[in-house]
Amino acid sequence: MKDTLFSSNLTFNAKGILYDYTKPIVMGILNATPDSFYSDSRVNSVELAVERGRSMLAEGATILDIGGYSSRPGATDISESEELERVLPIIEAIKEASPSALISIDTFRANVADASIKAGADLVNDISGGQIDPRIMRVSADNQCPYILMHMRGTPQTMISKNNYTH
Repeated sequence: MKDTLFSSNLTFNAKGILYDYTKPIVMGILNATPDSFYSDSRVNSVELAVERGRSMLAEGATILDIGGYSSRPGATDISESEELERVLPIIEAIKEASPSALISIDTFRANVADASIKAGADLVNDISGGQIDPRIMRVSADNQCPYILMHMRGTPQTMISKNNYTH
């Protein structure tokens, strides 16, 4: 049977630019959180985020994914306002330093997605697949912003890492 998934030109449109994803696209991860799962993704200042973002773009990243809410199992729940305080200055600074950078906002909150798009984010990367805040899909559609639907079981506070399973 012919593989039709990759036989056609697959693209997504972000602010009028078509991106081809028939080949791998590298996404650099910048987490403005003190407790993200992967410690090397953490940035604790706008300046560090811009520096790392520039480095990732120079090394071949196409997308910079900005997150302000840790999704590691057992992470602390933070308010929407704290998440916004973490991500908006980074999005704005990266867009100013690298205007052509493709930025995704890693959030499950519709209001965070909307504010981030207005600040310069080009994609929405929703780890909850619209299950936590279904309005996020409408925000993406209304802003004509590509939406990345991810999956997780439960919430970061209720997830169990495989290292915590007992037999």
